[in-house]
Amino acid sequence: MPKIVFVLADETKKEVEAAVGDTVLEAARAGGVRLPGACMGAMVCGACLVEVDTPWAERLPAPEAREETALESAWGATPRSRLACALKMTEALDGLVVHIPA
Repeated sequence: MPKIVFVLADETKKEVEAAVGDTVLEAARAGGVRLPGACMGAMVCGACLVEVDTPWAERLPAPEAREETALESAWGATPRSRLACALKMTEALDGLVVHIPA
């Protein structure tokens, strides 16, 4: 199973295993990482905003239109921001590092 490294707001790291096909949000919740998601994964609220480490940001597929729209209105979004509910895990993403903003 691929792993995700979550960097929490206090800079502590938590490694979580994710099933292929699960979203980063699903993996976070299953692994005990607190990450909000008010829209239940519909890519509209922007609450599950995460920052992807630079090397990984370049390897991810471009955001779909719904995610792009949510990112445009998300407070604090940067070019490396993504919605955890939109990122689906694959074997190629094993070791993905995401930062959870404060």
